[in-house]
Amino acid sequence: MSLPDRPLVPSPEALVRPLRSLLRPLIRLLMRSGVTFPVLADLLRALYVDVAIRDVLTDPSVRTDSRVSLLTGVHRKEIRRLRTGAAEAMNEPPIVTLASAVISRWLGGAIYTDDRGQPLMLPRLGRSPGTPSFEGLVTAITTDVRPRAVLDDLLAQNLVMLETDDWVRLNVAAFVPLPGRDAQLFYFGRNLGDHIAAAAANVAAAGAAPFFDRSVHYDGLGAEAVRHLAQAGREAAERLLVDFNRTALAVADADDQEAVLVPDRARRSRVNLGVFLYVEDAPDDASGKEAR
Repeated sequence: MSLPDRPLVPSPEALVRPLRSLLRPLIRLLMRSGVTFPVLADLLRALYVDVAIRDVLTDPSVRTDSRVSLLTGVHRKEIRRLRTGAAEAMNEPPIVTLASAVISRWLGGAIYTDDRGQPLMLPRLGRSPGTPSFEGLVTAITTDVRPRAVLDDLLAQNLVMLETDDWVRLNVAAFVPLPGRDAQLFYFGRNLGDHIAAAAANVAAAGAAPFFDRSVHYDGLGAEAVRHLAQAGREAAERLLVDFNRTALAVADADDQEAVLVPDRARRSRVNLGVFLYVEDAPDDASGKEAR
């Protein structure tokens, strides 16, 4: 008889080694942003307690201060104090919620793209029934906000441009949120958090890895080869995300229709597909080429 798969938890010693590489770039950012170690230590202490209570000790009867203290290493007095504080949720900034929905439908909807899949320039107002317009695009997403207000917001964010004769052009170059703004910091937390969550689930899985997590990396390259591969990587990633968004939009629309017909079905879930590209100078003792 086969035994059920059980999570495989790595030893503390084995886990600490990759943690050094994982945390080093984050610590560099924290130091450059003025987040000192005591601030991070307070955050980690509170997170240890919150994760233990919410995620690990799923049975409420065992969530005693003593059990949480044993699990986290945090003193019971601190646990009693931290229990009174509510965990701060990472809510989407309004511009993220609305702008991402507009861009996703503009790139993924068949009526909003040309034969090559490129976003069409849209008239601001609908000129005839059944023809695409910016007004129709927004009202397909929400009727709670006026299309003109959405346009003004997107113009302020440089996500669209208003051309002559009241035509609206999607600013492809502005898809990446501005550095340090709320939108970029939101994606920074969510995307890296989701990637770590997927990788952690794969590390702990007894059977097949539940999430896709792969990379292609080459070492020992010259500057011109790096430039060429970086450009090829960006173009390939853009194609992947645009194609996946088109599929996801069609599936999501069909899913919304089903939800209307079966409103009491199982709880809702989310999907996040991300890609990254990183270039770094090799250490002085690195040599040769390696591919994975």
